[in-house]
Amino acid sequence: MAKATCAAEAKRLTDIPNIGKAAAADLIALGFPTPADVKGMDPLQAYDRLRDAQGRLHDPCVLDTFMAAHDFMNGGPAQPWWNFTEQRKRLLGSTT
Repeated sequence: MAKATCAAEAKRLTDIPNIGKAAAADLIALGFPTPADVKGMDPLQAYDRLRDAQGRLHDPCVLDTFMAAHDFMNGGPAQPWWNFTEQRKRLLGSTT
């Protein structure tokens, strides 16, 4: 299925560029069941809340994906998630 080309076209989470079934399930579990909810979420807070059963954070690329989805839903262009890696590194003050 084709991804949305602008936020207004996103009717389901999987319409958002970079959001597949697994990321959509994570967003729903975090309390963001719709594209409109992604628009209002804080990607860093969502990532921090998304931990495995042992309380460990997921791979940092998940934060990149959340940032890309949030940016898109707030009017940004569709971009690959890895375009947000440098921004995430600056945000976290890390090289990971």
